[in-house]
Amino acid sequence: MGQKRPSWDEYFMSIAFQVATRSTCDRAHVGAIIVKEKRILTTGYNGAPMGLPHCDDVGHLMVGGHCVRTLHAEQNAIIQAALHGVSVRGGTIYVTHQPCLTCAKMIINAGLVRVVYAGEYPDPLAVQFLQEARVALEHFPWPLAEEDS
Repeated sequence: MGQKRPSWDEYFMSIAFQVATRSTCDRAHVGAIIVKEKRILTTGYNGAPMGLPHCDDVGHLMVGGHCVRTLHAEQNAIIQAALHGVSVRGGTIYVTHQPCLTCAKMIINAGLVRVVYAGEYPDPLAVQFLQEARVALEHFPWPLAEEDS
């Protein structure tokens, strides 16, 4: 017998973690992919805006305990869709970490209907906003337990 075929959520989450390897802020390597009808539309990772220096090159720009030099992975995935004229309405975003409030608001306004995330990020307001907007928020523990893989 061959290897167990991954579920769609396992497959897309593994790709989100691969996208995170491109991150240029070592405080958190975060990756996101937006999927619709089992097709990847865009990807994003946390990093500086185009043409600006990256944390890996010049260090972090800390304000209130957060590095503000970078855009979040979810933001970059949504921006890539807008930049290339790709509608993400009705899609799912897979993210290596739970979205923050700003990203949750962008997810809502982009018309995404489902968020699948692995790592916890303590932002109860983000959870509240997503729930109020009826965006499904699903925790997907990663890596998978040995018996699940």
